[in-house]
Formats: sequence, structure tokens, C-alpha cells
Amino acid sequence: MPKEFKYLYGPVPSRRLGWSLGVDIVPLKVCTLDCIYCQLGRTPKTTVERSEYVSIDSVLAELTERMEAGLEADYITIAGSGEPTLNSQLGKLLDAIKKITDIPLTVLTNGTLFFREDVRADCLKADVVLPSLDAGDEETFRRINRPHADISIEKLVSGLSAFRKEFSGLIWLEVFLVAGLNTNTQQIAALKALIEQIAPDKIHLNTAVRPTAEPDVAAATHEKLVSIAAELGERCEVIADFSGGLPLVAHATATAEDVFSMLKRRPCSLADISAGLSIPANLTVKHLTTLQQQGLIESYHKSRTVFFRAR
Repeated sequence: MPKEFKYLYGPVPSRRLGWSLGVDIVPLKVCTLDCIYCQLGRTPKTTVERSEYVSIDSVLAELTERMEAGLEADYITIAGSGEPTLNSQLGKLLDAIKKITDIPLTVLTNGTLFFREDVRADCLKADVVLPSLDAGDEETFRRINRPHADISIEKLVSGLSAFRKEFSGLIWLEVFLVAGLNTNTQQIAALKALIEQIAPDKIHLNTAVRPTAEPDVAAATHEKLVSIAAELGERCEVIADFSGGLPLVAHATATAEDVFSMLKRRPCSLADISAGLSIPANLTVKHLTTLQQQGLIESYHKSRTVFFRAR
């Protein structure tokens, strides 16, 4: 396989961002939340402490090497295995990336630390910020997102509202819907009121179409999502991938490295990979076999479907 980077993955196909090069700046599951729907599993211990969890200089060295080798991507996305705003050097990283490329920068965040002025100042350097809001009240927030004790939904919403006033770029707010928890009439009305305070440019509805941290997380139906999207207004769209694929045009040739990049980001089925990379099933099987023989991935069953994930 081509060289494996420690902090970079992709570019991988994204329904919201096209081809996105991921940049991972916190270790696995270093997060302010322990969401019941997280594809990466449980958070052993939530934290709100900002620190240089990984060396930004090391991240930049990898990115510079990747750029010099030729990079085609629609966005460079600061995201990965935990909450990226926990890295205290986020602003320094965004400034440095802008010096070496014109590719737009995005920050994929749960939004819980935006009540902090330093976090907002760092994220002002991005072109697009993609935060989350999954509940209309504190009780539901704690049931779905299981936040650190110092985090409340009031802090989340007030922080994002303050950021909206300061940020001239785009805010695309993701709402993850769990059937039976935040899909009833009262929750949607409460969510709508909070969303109006945040004033995002877009609202994206998602649900549990892949394995989740807790096995009993129930997905909202596509029909339910469409109905809720209509209630939330014209800025809202459904992004949940019920088809198991991404309607994107892939690079000329998809390699085993491309497959591995997808699996580093989230578990995928064979159909997910084939559709996401626009390659036939037999080529997907070939790449999966290669990765399994190298000990890089493993498979497991969930709801009668075989999923693959990076080790």
C-alpha cells in the first residue's frame, strides 16, 4: 500500500463535503460527549480540558508531504477520532494550512466548547464549521449526548449563537435523530426554537444507519426525516444515507488505501464502500481481502449486515 499517514485520512467521500481530506488532531475518543449513537464506540472518560493532544508540527509535516505529492480534495476537514476543538493549537493549525493551500477548511465539531472565547477565535479561521445539536432540552441532551458534567445545552446553544454573530463563514448544523428520543412533536418544536437562536446557514438531518455505541439506538425512518425537514424549513435537508452509498463520482482508480481511509473514519459495509468509491463489488472484495490479510481491518455483524472497520 502507499504510505500510511498517522494524522491524515482520505480524501474520503462525504455527502456534505464531496471529497474531504480528514485531519485528526485528538486521540481516539478524546471528547466532551459520550453520544449513544457514536460510530466510534463509547467515550471512556469525557473531558473539557484543552491541550496539544497531538503535535501540530507533526500534523503539518504530514500535510505538507501530502500536498507535495499531489492532493485533490474539495475540503480539508479538521475532524477525526474525537472533538477537535479540544486541541489547544487548532487556530495555529488552521493559520498554517492556509499558508500552504487554497483548499477550503472545515471544522467538524460537536459545538460544546463554543461558549469559550478561545475556541470561537480558533474556529473563526475556518471557511465552514459543522456543529451538532441533537436535543431541545437538557434532559434529552443528557440522554442522547451524555456530556461532561461542565457542559449543558444552554452553554452549547449560547456558544454557537455567539459564534454566529462573529463568524462570516458558513455554519452547517447537523441534527442526529434517534427514534423515540428526539423525534416527537415537542422535541422538534424545541429544537426548532434553539436552531433559530443559532441561525445556521443549513440544517442537516441524520440518523443511525450504521453501528452505534449503544446497540438499541433506533433510526428514524426516511419518511420521518423528510417530514421533520419540512417542519424545520427550507434550509433543512436529509443527509442520512439510507441507500448505503454516496452519490459521488470517484477518482479514476480506487485503491486499497482509499478503502482503508473510509474505514478509518467509520464502519462501512461492502455496499457502502462500493457506492462511496464508485467501484464494483468484486474490486471492493479484493481490496477488503488485501486489508484483512495485512491485519489492518476487521469485520463484524450488525443487524444482519457485515461491517468492516479499521483496527
